[in-house]
Amino acid sequence: MTGAARPAPAEPGGRRGETRQKIYRAAVELIAEQGFTATTVDAIADRAGVAKGTVFYNFGSKEGLFAELLGHGVQRLADTLAEAARPETARFEATRSEATRPETTRAEPARAGRAGALEALDAVVLAQLRFFDEYGPFARVLVAEMWREAWQEVVIRLRAGALGVYQGVLDDAVAAGELRSGLDTGTAATAIFGMVLTVAIERRALHPESPLEDVHATLTELIHGRISGPGTAPPNG
Repeated sequence: MTGAARPAPAEPGGRRGETRQKIYRAAVELIAEQGFTATTVDAIADRAGVAKGTVFYNFGSKEGLFAELLGHGVQRLADTLAEAARPETARFEATRSEATRPETTRAEPARAGRAGALEALDAVVLAQLRFFDEYGPFARVLVAEMWREAWQEVVIRLRAGALGVYQGVLDDAVAAGELRSGLDTGTAATAIFGMVLTVAIERRALHPESPLEDVHATLTELIHGRISGPGTAPPNG
């Protein structure tokens, strides 16, 4: 399997830290391939090249390992999106993205140099695409497993963290008049996050040759086409 398997949490140096990293990598790869239920501690230990007892020693159980894996991954994702939303990061990404994207998808002159919340939204979308491009198996695990009742605490953290970044940017855009007043930013945040996640997984699995910049350009066109338009009312029917 090529590419990074998961956003493993930082661990203390030394042999134990290396062992935990190997266990994380093995677990997320196996769970992405065959699901949580079908993945056994024996299989994780075998893939990681460690004794079965080592998994229990470090994490207590398969459930404990997976909960920690999900929690750290979600936190890493939230931190990545929050960094992308910072004005200086968003401005840099907007300038670079506009220079490299296909001519047919470049912004109109009036929008090309804009700064503001929508620019931050574009940067957050790009950061999410890059994150799941690097950690593809983790993206599949997130979709397939995290909605189980056992992982509700992680869902709450995702809502407050990663989706919270999207909602904060959308709230700023509404306040600045860049998006229509009355937009349900919570639902919009969930919809955008889910769309980007799905596209990232599909691209990695079926179209890895597609340039990330082209995918980002298409997504931002769709997003702006659906939610942009300050002061406009939603269509009837």
